[in-house]
Amino acid sequence: QVQLVESGGGLVQAGESLRLSCVASGRTLSTYRMGWFRQAPGKERELVSAINWSGGSIYYSDSVKGRFTISRDNAKNTVYLQMNSLTSEDTAVYSCAARVLVGGSTYKYWGQGTQVTVSS
Repeated sequence: QVQLVESGGGLVQAGESLRLSCVASGRTLSTYRMGWFRQAPGKERELVSAINWSGGSIYYSDSVKGRFTISRDNAKNTVYLQMNSLTSEDTAVYSCAARVLVGGSTYKYWGQGTQVTVSS
């Protein structure tokens, strides 16, 4: 069982930055892969970035590559998503999720989500 709590969303202007945080709790976090998803109104949920809890196998979607950076702090059990050069296209609810690293392809555990709104 993994519990996830996101924070850091808000309202910013285009070109500004935000850092999202996802605090995870549970046993054996090292066996999980963490993902940041987003869903805008009327659009499908999109995986924007992912990282193994060990720090390897980083993924970025083409839409955020070069602007977003995912990282984790093992001591704080926290995964971050640093978002730079934000545009109105980044407006969405951002959610942190976790899936078993080996033998799992579905993200099973989800946070409550945090709203990111970028005004142009």
